[in-house]
Amino acid sequence: MREAQITRKTAETDIQLKLCLDGTGKSDIDTGVGFLDHMLTLFARHSGFDLEAVCKGDTRVDDHHSVEDTGICLGTALGQALGDKRGIARYGDVTLPMDEALVLAAVDLSGRGALYWAMDIPAQKVGSFDTELAKEFFIAFARCAGITLHIRQLAGSNSHHLIEGAFKAVARALKQAVYIDPAKAGEIPSTKGTLS
Repeated sequence: MREAQITRKTAETDIQLKLCLDGTGKSDIDTGVGFLDHMLTLFARHSGFDLEAVCKGDTRVDDHHSVEDTGICLGTALGQALGDKRGIARYGDVTLPMDEALVLAAVDLSGRGALYWAMDIPAQKVGSFDTELAKEFFIAFARCAGITLHIRQLAGSNSHHLIEGAFKAVARALKQAVYIDPAKAGEIPSTKGTLS
């Protein structure tokens, strides 16, 4: 089983996170940020990853540290669970409709962590969630996972739908990318011989 368990404690957050790539999409999420809990539950379901996450953060200040640090932990867990990446498909891409919103996510499990974000979220808040934190989450996630991640808005005007579309599209693109091809199970999917 490709899995990882992360513990991260700082002056701002205390996080326990467990990820299994070869799961069934089960989740148990309590980050203290309701909208992020919703997004991570969707992420687990659409990726097929099993995900447990508990964050105790300084939400009395705001949600920034909890959201970003959860992204750090999820990215770190993904990188650890992938190991040397033998046999993986490496690439995945999905264009996902969410009512009027249409979001493209493309991923390369390249070992080079970077986010390329082309989203225009019209509202500053979805409920109490600062919508700019969606980008901060994915920056931390991509950097710590060591993946190249593109998220691009093709259509849409509802902020909730756009962010939800992004999480679902990334989840489904990752599901493709982490897939083990039985015919190439012992191979590193790079002419360099490494993805690091």
